[in-house]
Amino acid sequence: MLTPSRLTLARQRRGVTKVRLAESVELSVRSISAYENGHQEPSAQSLHDLARALAVPVAFLEAEEVDEIPAGAISFRAPSKLPAARRDMARSAGRIGVMLADWITDRFRLPTPDVPSLSRHSPEDAAAIVRARWGLGESPVGDMLRLLEYHGVRVFSLAAECADVDAFSFYWHGTPYVFLNTSKSGERGRFDAAHELGHLVLHGDHREPHGPDAEQEANRFAASFLMPAASVLAQPLRNASIGQVLAAKAIWRVSAMALTHRLGELGLLTEWGYRAAFVNLARAGYRTDEPGGIPRETSQLLSKVFRALRAEGITPATAAHELHITVDELNSHVFGLIPTVVGGGKQTSIGSRPKLRLVQAGKD
Repeated sequence: MLTPSRLTLARQRRGVTKVRLAESVELSVRSISAYENGHQEPSAQSLHDLARALAVPVAFLEAEEVDEIPAGAISFRAPSKLPAARRDMARSAGRIGVMLADWITDRFRLPTPDVPSLSRHSPEDAAAIVRARWGLGESPVGDMLRLLEYHGVRVFSLAAECADVDAFSFYWHGTPYVFLNTSKSGERGRFDAAHELGHLVLHGDHREPHGPDAEQEANRFAASFLMPAASVLAQPLRNASIGQVLAAKAIWRVSAMALTHRLGELGLLTEWGYRAAFVNLARAGYRTDEPGGIPRETSQLLSKVFRALRAEGITPATAAHELHITVDELNSHVFGLIPTVVGGGKQTSIGSRPKLRLVQAGKD
């Protein structure tokens, strides 16, 4: 039996319209609509054709119903430049990430969410409150992803097909989620993570994040969270040269552009110096990239999960089978942490040694 919501989810995950799907399986658009509305049941052959066209196991289309993530719960940057189909693709990828998180939670005791709701505070004050609550003081954040996971945020990677989406976040049944684009530099990935934390803190459950004002608030939160005013002011960066900016950005592990913007916010650069710095950094390639930048941060929690599963004899293929997805689909959400076979039959995986304590459910 086809599960209508599963068909819609799979179709949106592949970014295809009903018209295109109908053409690929040689069915009418009316039939596809009827399947998704639950008004008609496909034949066994049609069900297999749909699964093949959408690159999902048949079991995915037959599993239990799924609720979709409300469109209003997610704030996409520059949404006018992102077609609805691309937003739906990212949102459906997020829903699969939630399924994976539920599967993991059934087997492991994960950190309890500790993200305060501070919608009535300014972004700068909210960043200071979270820093104090998490015991960070004015020190630079060492590993942004590890920090989020330690405080109960479920962090996943965005699939390659969602490369035009920087990142997004939302709450699902009270649990905060962050999805990150892994094609960006390490510095920009950290800022994206802090930006999404800003959405969770400032907008959260009670205020849906919408429009340029919400994005600006999240940016101001991220800058204040990663580069606290007192920490920046303590450095000799007044009227800083490009060389000083490039040297100092390593302190807070942020991009040169982000640090320059922060120096302007704090009045450490004149308007002329601020504009000149941006122009010179852009000419040097720092507008879209971070030459000689830091490595991307990855999920230590997920790395530890897969290590624990392997110790129990549970392979990624088993996990994918139970989730009714392919191993490739699973890997696209976990920062590529699943070992893959390379030349010579050797295996490689991405990720650093985890430091989080993970307790399997039902075990001490």
